[in-house]
Amino acid sequence: MTLASASALRVLIVEDHALLIDGIRNLLASQPRYEVVGTVSDGLAVYEACQRLAPDMVLLDLGLPGMDGIDVIHQLRRRWEALRIVVVTASAEEHRGRAALSAGALAYVLKQSPQQVLLAALQHAALGKSYIDPALKLETLDAAERAPIPGDTPLTLRERQVLKLVAEGRRNRDIAELLSISLKTVETHRLNLMRKLDAHNAAELSNWARRLGVLEY
Repeated sequence: MTLASASALRVLIVEDHALLIDGIRNLLASQPRYEVVGTVSDGLAVYEACQRLAPDMVLLDLGLPGMDGIDVIHQLRRRWEALRIVVVTASAEEHRGRAALSAGALAYVLKQSPQQVLLAALQHAALGKSYIDPALKLETLDAAERAPIPGDTPLTLRERQVLKLVAEGRRNRDIAELLSISLKTVETHRLNLMRKLDAHNAAELSNWARRLGVLEY
């Protein structure tokens, strides 16, 4: 290993589009400050990948299968407070940017932005500083854009995970296997979701997943 690679920041790319992964890899290959140590395409696999690869920085898409990107940020930040998380997403909705930053992301970049914007975000994050894509104006966020939950009872992280998987069309047994929990626990979470959201079937739960930003349109 060279001196440059030994001192480089270890980067994990979390993205489910191969072309974008290749583009980021090629961009960072010309930047000796960064070393890509792995890629993940499913939100449920990010935590294990961080345990195994010990990255210094995670480049994270929000629209992931398996687990919503905002929930991934919460999960990672609870375990690794110093982990630098840079969101790279197609979502230009201000409330998604606000939620990502509130969850613990240091930077928020749109996929359609120039490469220099991503590099600027990485440079800021490397120094522990925040960065927001110039194309976004988070101060224009209107709290009315948020979908209120009936009864104003917030969903737990596990309930959000189950809600996303239900909206993706997964069966209870599949959800239990993916989350390493019992079938009865999945059924209980699903009943709690229907009660909290006043939903009566999977279609209504799926609609709520989109309204709450757990599943992108």
